[in-house]
Amino acid sequence: MPMLGLGTWQLTHDTAATVEEALRLGYRMIDTAVDYETQPGIGEGIRRSGLDRQDFYLVTKVEENEDAYRGTVRDLRELDLDHADLMLLHRPPPGGAGQELWAGLIRAKEDGLTRDIGVSNYKIEQIEELIDATGEVPTVNQIEWTPFGWSPQMLDYCRQRRIVVQAYSPLTRAERLTDDKLAGIASEYGKSPAQVLIRWNLQRGVSAIPKANRRDHLTENLEVFDFELADTHMEQLNGLDEHWSALGPAPMYV
Repeated sequence: MPMLGLGTWQLTHDTAATVEEALRLGYRMIDTAVDYETQPGIGEGIRRSGLDRQDFYLVTKVEENEDAYRGTVRDLRELDLDHADLMLLHRPPPGGAGQELWAGLIRAKEDGLTRDIGVSNYKIEQIEELIDATGEVPTVNQIEWTPFGWSPQMLDYCRQRRIVVQAYSPLTRAERLTDDKLAGIASEYGKSPAQVLIRWNLQRGVSAIPKANRRDHLTENLEVFDFELADTHMEQLNGLDEHWSALGPAPMYV
């Protein structure tokens, strides 16, 4: 799984052209979900790119109120693909961890509809419920994750379980890009605040899927492999945590 990919939430304007351009620039992981309404366009963009199937990594999701196996089939039909690389439970259902949903994804994996399966927006105890019920450890927990809202406990737990933390909205949906401390660190490297946020994730071993639909932003988000944040700056960024979320009062996993 690539460590950096393209998020496509609300990327409904000319999705195919954006995905085609992203793949041309070098992105090799695309993240989507049925409720993003981007899957048909993503499929078209992939076809236009001319890439072979083994040359990109596709992440999509099933919803908490549907049959997970049927949802997987539906997603693949919308994408016009024969398999996904990673299928996620988009969020836990009300009042539980979703063992029946998880069993549906396990079946989809066994039938070759996806290579890996994982979860999104899950707390530690909910992940443990799935593992206890089935013995199947999620490959990924995809959660909102920035220096302004992250969990050392979740990171330690996922490392112990060999679960990849994947950050959605890693750029704070642009709400915190003008933070003075973040901007100060970025200026020391001649990089943008967005690039520092992505780099912080990568150096923590966290996969990041920033959304972009402009060519300059697509390019900028890829230019994060030519510098490394010093330990002192990593600690300063770690210390920005205030359980902040772009979605509400606190990240969903807190």
